[in-house]
Order: sequence, then C-alpha cells, then structure tokens
Amino acid sequence: MKLLSLALFLILPLSAQTKRGERKSLLDNDPRVVYLTDMPDKQIELMIIKEAPVFSDVDGKNKLGTIQANQKVKIEAITDKAYKVRGKGTRDGIAGWVGPWAFASKDPQFVENLKKFYTRQLEVNKIIAENDVAMGMTTDEVAKSLGQPTKSSLRQTPDGQSGKWEFIDYEEQKNYSLVRDPVTGNMFRQLVSVTQIEKGKRVVEFTNGLVSAIEDAESRQADNVRIIVPPLVFGW
Repeated sequence: MKLLSLALFLILPLSAQTKRGERKSLLDNDPRVVYLTDMPDKQIELMIIKEAPVFSDVDGKNKLGTIQANQKVKIEAITDKAYKVRGKGTRDGIAGWVGPWAFASKDPQFVENLKKFYTRQLEVNKIIAENDVAMGMTTDEVAKSLGQPTKSSLRQTPDGQSGKWEFIDYEEQKNYSLVRDPVTGNMFRQLVSVTQIEKGKRVVEFTNGLVSAIEDAESRQADNVRIIVPPLVFGW
C-alpha cells in the first residue's frame, strides 16, 4: 500500500492568537485534548488511507459513522490515542475522532512523534495558563504566557541568533510637596510628580528561538526552574 505524506507546519508567529470573542463549545474543554484550531500556526494535514469509524468522543464510545479513505483532512485536535477531523463520510460530511491507524506517512514514527508533540503541548498549555516560563519554550510560547516584553534585544553571531526579553513590573510612587495657601495661610499637600519604581523583573534569554536562560530579580531556587523538551523537528 502506498503511504501518503503527512505535512506538519510549526511556524510560530507572535500574532498567533485565538480570535477575540470566539468561544469553544463546552464539549471542547477536555483537558486531555490539544486543540489545534486554537493554534493557526500549527497545521497538520493527513491522508486517510483506510475507511474508519468516526466517534463523537475521545474515548470511542459513541460512533457517528464512517469516514472515507483516500482523502486529505486537517487535524483539528489530538489526544495520545485519536485525532479529530472532518471530511467526507460514506453518505455525507462527518466530523469526529478517528484512530491513528487510519492515517499514513512516509515517516514510520509519525504516530510516536505526534504523541511526543501532544505530551509537550499539554505541558506548555499548563505553563501558559500559569503565566510562567520554562527552559525550552519558544518565543511565541513565552509571548502567549507573559505578553510582550518591556525591553528586548537581539544579537546575531556566526553560531546563530540570540536575544533577551525583559519583563519589568512597575508601581507608581506619587510625590507630594507642602504648599501654603496664599489666601488662608493653611498648608496642604500638592502632587508634584509620579515616579515609576521597578517592583520586579524577569529576564528571559533565547538562543535560536528557544529559552536558554531565565533570570529573576527576586531570589528563586535553582531547582524551581522548569525545563521542557524543545519542539520536535519533523522530517516527513
């Protein structure tokens, strides 16, 4: 049987965000699921090579129908056991969860690699939800977690590109002076200026697009620094 290629694009623009006002169905909040529809920068297209059952749930308990073979479909969500797609069924259009065995790739390890991608993405999603950062994250993932940096710098060397993002928290300090009322002679406080005082700072360094160092103004235990594996580079 001829295996058809699987294409995975992992280009990570900083602008990749879920559209404002867009809501997911309450059925689409399973913490076990990585929703690729929320990540337009990550697109996976597969060819279905075998007719396969389609289920409405990730556990495969409720069968909706059958999806036809020999068609390319876009993966909308993944778990470690199934992919959510929509395509042509035996009668008309159908959308739901299909087992990995129905797909193929030139890379014999594509199922295993997608599981690694899935596992990493679950961890990244958790870190972003906590507004934290970890070694091995991409610049796009850091931006989604911490927002845009207060300051940034970039350095190009023969070995590649390095950069530094600074996230600085400020608090306002109001400065007053005592002024005498020329009419009553009473003294009162008058606001003369507002000073921005640095409250905290986190510095994130990147090497070739990945976090390579994290520095905090506040003391932090070295064993509390989080580390995740870098994104996979797929060869299919």
